[in-house]
Amino acid sequence: MKLQGKIIGLLLLILVLGCSNNENASMELADEKSMSTQAEQEEIYVERKLIKEGIVEFETYDINSTREQILESIEKNKAYISSDQEYKTVGRISNTIIIRVPAKSFDLLLNDATKGVAKFDSKNIEVKDVTEEFLDIQARLKTKKELENRYLELLKKANSVTEILEVEQQIGQLRSEIESIEGRLKYLESKVSLSTLTITFYQIVPKETEFGHKLKNGFKNGWDNLIWFFVFLTNIWPFILIGIGLIFGFRMWRKRK
Repeated sequence: MKLQGKIIGLLLLILVLGCSNNENASMELADEKSMSTQAEQEEIYVERKLIKEGIVEFETYDINSTREQILESIEKNKAYISSDQEYKTVGRISNTIIIRVPAKSFDLLLNDATKGVAKFDSKNIEVKDVTEEFLDIQARLKTKKELENRYLELLKKANSVTEILEVEQQIGQLRSEIESIEGRLKYLESKVSLSTLTITFYQIVPKETEFGHKLKNGFKNGWDNLIWFFVFLTNIWPFILIGIGLIFGFRMWRKRK
């Protein structure tokens, strides 16, 4: 009976330990799942930093109306022109406009500005993910600023001129690095918040024949000469009146004679 009781007690102890281990294992699994879910949520909540740029080129049959359409699209989508250039060559007039537009309105502006374009000579849209660089720069900036604060605390505790100069030198170097990092961060923020769209549109102008060109120049020169002739007459009108008077007097004298 005693042996049987010992065996029963041992079995009960094993069962209790087994249940305890299972509970611990379940708790560990639950903790791991919770940590994994939390990590996934943190990863999901990281806002992607994207730089979007586009370059398009197309032909138009009316360069002025196309330009007006693009300008209306820019105003509608609250964008602005950073560069506007016009080129004229033999047989072709072209216009290149570089636009900075809020990232969320990039596609809307592109669709509005190129509405009615049947075929693009070229169309290139690029999206660059700079999230990793953005986070790295933020972390470096935070570390540099914390180090700067430590040096400022050391500066307060410095007892000699040598110590003060050494600490100030380190602070000056850190401040230069911090400003450089902040500049890069502002550049990335600007490129992320405002996308860049470059639109080049052109119109083919028929070439004039040599005869047409000469005829056009002949009319122009004739008109210019006519204008100069009237100007010349205006300048000598007193002499013209005197000449008319002399001629009229001479004719009257001959009739009397």
